[in-house]
Amino acid sequence: MTTQTETMFLPRRELGIERENDMFELLSKHFDGVTRGQFQKDLSEKNWVILLKRDGHLMGFSTLLVYETLFNQDPVSVVYSGDTIVSPEAWNSPALSRAWITCVRELRQSYPHGKYYWLLLTSGFRTYKFLPLFWREFYPRFDAPIPPEQKRLLDFLAKKHFGAQYDSQAQVVRFDQPQKLRDDMNLIPTAKADDPHVNFFLKRNPGHVSGDELVCLTELADENLTPAGCRMVRTRTNEHQSCHC
Repeated sequence: MTTQTETMFLPRRELGIERENDMFELLSKHFDGVTRGQFQKDLSEKNWVILLKRDGHLMGFSTLLVYETLFNQDPVSVVYSGDTIVSPEAWNSPALSRAWITCVRELRQSYPHGKYYWLLLTSGFRTYKFLPLFWREFYPRFDAPIPPEQKRLLDFLAKKHFGAQYDSQAQVVRFDQPQKLRDDMNLIPTAKADDPHVNFFLKRNPGHVSGDELVCLTELADENLTPAGCRMVRTRTNEHQSCHC
């Protein structure tokens, strides 16, 4: 039997209660400390959602807040990732990554001012690994210090969103009510034990098991894509994708 994978990208206001229920159920299955109120609050603060379905069942999603702001009196466009989860059964599928990169590139047309950045919070090494896989330059990273201007921008955006919950020295957000990945989601596969990016994440964010979120920043520019990132843009497969951008 052929497995059909579908990705959808749509404004948050068009989700509907059935999709929201599916998202909450999937998030609760893989995170401890998830409450419906907290989930709804996070979702209400976002304006775009990416969904991954397999044979009609929700297998993953990512929520986004895309906006423009001013930094040092210059315009900046920002994609801030909220709740994101992919069920283990879909870890080997590139569908959500392809949809994310494709649709964020298309959204640039609606947010055209200044440079375009991804503000990422992550309490899991798998999400952090998206950065070196798809982007040439990103911070923080194991092999280069963050440039002062990038650090100032990261601090500015993090303080804007999280206030006193953001520790600028550690570059970590410690939420008052954190969501913690379940133990089986935090296990390091043997093949990843010597990965310098994974080891860096674990050392830089030792509180990840308690739900601490490492704040990361990368510029969303085509010239910053790795070869793997470029393939995500170019590749056309039999997977059905619909973007309502």
